[in-house]
Amino acid sequence: MTATTSTPTPPASLHTPVIGWFEQHARDLPWRRPEAGAWGVMVSEFMLQQTPVSRVLPVYEQWLARWPRPADLAADAPGEAVRAWGRLGYPRRALRLHGAAQAITERHGGDVPSEHNQLLALPGIGEYTAAAVASFAYGQRHAVLDTNVRRVFARAAAGIQYPPNATTAAERKLARALLPEEDERAARWAAATMELGALVCTAKNEDCSRCPISGQCAWLLAGKPAHQGPPRRGQTYAGTDRQVRGRLLAVLREAVAPVGQSALDAVWDEPVQRARALDGLVADGLVEPLPDGQYRLPLT
Repeated sequence: MTATTSTPTPPASLHTPVIGWFEQHARDLPWRRPEAGAWGVMVSEFMLQQTPVSRVLPVYEQWLARWPRPADLAADAPGEAVRAWGRLGYPRRALRLHGAAQAITERHGGDVPSEHNQLLALPGIGEYTAAAVASFAYGQRHAVLDTNVRRVFARAAAGIQYPPNATTAAERKLARALLPEEDERAARWAAATMELGALVCTAKNEDCSRCPISGQCAWLLAGKPAHQGPPRRGQTYAGTDRQVRGRLLAVLREAVAPVGQSALDAVWDEPVQRARALDGLVADGLVEPLPDGQYRLPLT
């Protein structure tokens, strides 16, 4: 079963209870505070991709203290961004954020642009991040579809337990149909539905008794039918190339000078997988090989 664009109730009847719930229950997160600015919002969006808030918070605070503006990050080596990324995972996000900071500095005088098309033109920024920054930083009207929002819409409007694995045209159409007309209210709706999915309408153990729209939820009203789509597989980590890459990067992050092959060899016993992981890091621009056989985080 796939999501449809029909809604069981008029969209306006969902806005007030969800936004009202958000006003009372939203977490006090640093990127939601006025002083965060557009740069703080952008940094948070890069860090929060596939990473829980609890892990992001300390790294976010350290990042903004070190690089309070895009130009500050752009002036530093990309390898320093990888080093500061720590163990957030998916470290290519650090390189993409560094690239975005350079483009913002070169094209926009160091200020994160407010226009959606300009945000989308920045390196490393896709449709979701552009919409999120325009909405959360500048109060604009955009459909912001992350995993949590997609799940809320799938249940409340389409009557299914989980959204498709990849965002569909039908989901985008539904999200646009549900958007409030006023810019400010639409931006609050985007944040509110995201928070509702994160705290109440979770992937597992959803708490319908706390949901402000449980009386209108198509999935709940249908008796919460079980997921009928492809099996949902959890991500594995132990023993994967991702784990090996993480261990190799950890050595390079902690080093103050280039690292020899023997230090990298010590982190993983299986030589073929270790070599494959190292080659992947080099190909991704996360590690720079030197002529003398040593390695370091990238300087350019």
